[in-house]
Amino acid sequence: MTETVPDPNSPFVFSIRELERRAGAMRPIRRAIPAPNDFGSDMLAVPAHAELELDARLEAVVEGVVLTGTIRTIVRGECGRCLDDISDDLVLDIFQLYAYPDSAIDQTSDTGDVSADEVSRVQDEMIDTEPAIRDAVLLAMPVTPLCREDCPGLCAGCGEHRDRLPADHRHDQGDIRWAALSDLGEHFATGSSAGGATPGSMLSSPPAEQEK
Repeated sequence: MTETVPDPNSPFVFSIRELERRAGAMRPIRRAIPAPNDFGSDMLAVPAHAELELDARLEAVVEGVVLTGTIRTIVRGECGRCLDDISDDLVLDIFQLYAYPDSAIDQTSDTGDVSADEVSRVQDEMIDTEPAIRDAVLLAMPVTPLCREDCPGLCAGCGEHRDRLPADHRHDQGDIRWAALSDLGEHFATGSSAGGATPGSMLSSPPAEQEK
């Protein structure tokens, strides 16, 4: 698989030239990186251009360069139950190996081996940290974000936030299977009060006797 050469002007790209492939050589890196537009999901994301504060180090090992450190940023979105706005700080660890181009190393994970083509690699003495940071941020985000763990959500009847409703709030809801019969009964009742005939009214009294 052919990889794109990292853009040296990208804030996610770092040079590893000064490490000179000397195992044990280290370089601290600290950088505030503006977040791209799509750093997250539809319900929770890092706001565009918000800072991703990377505090980490690069360490040369026999197989390549290891990135270790922390990322701090802010995430915003909406609660998956009540749709209220969410804003929270996110702090997470990052660890990523960038193998040298001539290294045949395969990464392993809990789910099994990862092919050599899928290993992040050093290219032109540079590493691109964006994929690793993006993956770390996305994995740290919940599938269904909540404003709080016990959020009661919205009332199914009126759509109001349950926390803002009185304790005795309720909606009387009849069985929809009887709705048609209820409408029919109301129709006959209206017809009777208006002087119209009702079922069986023609049999309610015997016919008048003819005069002899």
